Amino acid sequence: KLSKEGLFDQSRKKAIPKIPQTVGIIPSPTGAAIHDMINVMGRRFPLTKLLLYPALVQGDGAAQTLVNGLAYFNQTDSCDVIIIGRGGGSMEDLWAFNNEELARTIAMSEIPVISAVGHETDFTICDFVADRRAPTPSAAAELAVPDAASELRYIDLLMDRAEKALLNLTFRKGERLRSVISRSALERPNE
Repeated sequence: KLSKEGLFDQSRKKAIPKIPQTVGIIPSPTGAAIHDMINVMGRRFPLTKLLLYPALVQGDGAAQTLVNGLAYFNQTDSCDVIIIGRGGGSMEDLWAFNNEELARTIAMSEIPVISAVGHETDFTICDFVADRRAPTPSAAAELAVPDAASELRYIDLLMDRAEKALLNLTFRKGERLRSVISRSALERPNE
């Protein structure tokens, strides 16, 4: 039903920002997944602010708390990307992420959503509707923020190229100036 409505179509998926200022996370506040995501994002790009919306991730009422988290981040426009997810578990444990209302809420989100439910082999409807699927919560953290060390190396490379280009330009303009100055008309203007 959701597929026929186009909720899984690639054409409707939003891009994940390259350098988000704020990442909204909708996890269980007590699970290992939240600690993994905080550690990964803190290590990769510590300038990114993290906002947590604690939710139930299994059992009665879980889907509604996940919907509420998505609604909160969209209503407050308080983040650049949202990660929704949890660590692994049985299919029954992950069932909240197969909820139709949750799938529709993800599809309607103005903010890009990364689904990070379970382990690599686990798939839920949220994974298909989200703008991006991560195989694990830690992988979602890696998708959400850049690696600062890699970005700094790239900036260093660009600065090195700019310096070489400027030195080359200065040398070429200096050669041209020396060529013009050495012309006989300039050396002996009265002749």
